[in-house]
Amino acid sequence: MQKTRQQLLEIYEILFQAFGPQHWWPGQSRFEIIVGAILTQNTNWSNVEKAIANIRAAGCLSPEKLYALEPEALETLIRPAGYFRLKAKRLRNFLQWLFDAYQGQLETLDEVETRRLREELLAISGVGPETADSILLYALDRPVFVVDTYTARIAVRHGLIEPEIGYDQLQYLFESALEPDVQRFNEFHALMVCIGKDFCKPKPKCAACPLNGLPHTIQE
Repeated sequence: MQKTRQQLLEIYEILFQAFGPQHWWPGQSRFEIIVGAILTQNTNWSNVEKAIANIRAAGCLSPEKLYALEPEALETLIRPAGYFRLKAKRLRNFLQWLFDAYQGQLETLDEVETRRLREELLAISGVGPETADSILLYALDRPVFVVDTYTARIAVRHGLIEPEIGYDQLQYLFESALEPDVQRFNEFHALMVCIGKDFCKPKPKCAACPLNGLPHTIQE
């Protein structure tokens, strides 16, 4: 475990020196971050920004206002994010849970233990592990490490995990090796996305990658 910790910290330091702080997750409020985490599924962030801008322009960027919208009106506002009918249902599922269980008050979530809250989020139809963990880390400041396809690809190529490892096992690798630090988890995930998008692609650009000096292999 100590070796894994050293490897992860070395990766983090190299990436942080190369790219600097990423200032994730973009959003002016907790609720905006949550909406973004749900809308960003299967689309790029620029499309999510357009959808959130529509919601803000309509004066509906709050749990109460969005909850009161008719489904068709919500679908129209978030159309730029793609799969707008499906994502409208997912947003409404989240809001239904928030109002049924917590009277629509995000502040009350601060009193809920992290493991229990994660289980409740995962029980919401349309909220998977990555979305739930993004909400926990970025909106609710819980020390939960978010992993994704980029994280898995980088970890496999750098010999940290086997290719067939699942989400929970990959998350455990990071959470067991590193101190539970919200800011560090935030930056680390953002930096992994940065390197994954620009360098550690399915067809990698190793020569230009800041991590190229570390031992690694390419799994075709």
